[in-house]
Amino acid sequence: MDIQMKKGLLDVCVLALLNRGDSYGYELINKLSDVIEVSESTLYPILKRLEAVGQLVTYSREHNGRLRRYYRITKEGQKRLSEFDEEWKEMQKINEFVRGER
Repeated sequence: MDIQMKKGLLDVCVLALLNRGDSYGYELINKLSDVIEVSESTLYPILKRLEAVGQLVTYSREHNGRLRRYYRITKEGQKRLSEFDEEWKEMQKINEFVRGER
């Protein structure tokens, strides 16, 4: 898969998971790995970027005596998911054209 396309898809996959509920990095990696390959070195820069643009926020909570960083989607992140839905419809039309179905 094209690296730029994968990068954009990883962003929305992370937001989609967070839209289902707050989560932490290791859990996100485990859930994403069922759909798309992702490593810690890939995920954490994505999380920082999404936080920088206001699409998620972080907070810490104690777990087994240690602080764990959790991520929560924001309204901006939910807006990005809605935008992705519209973009995907356009991609489906392009795919149909490429396959000769349009």
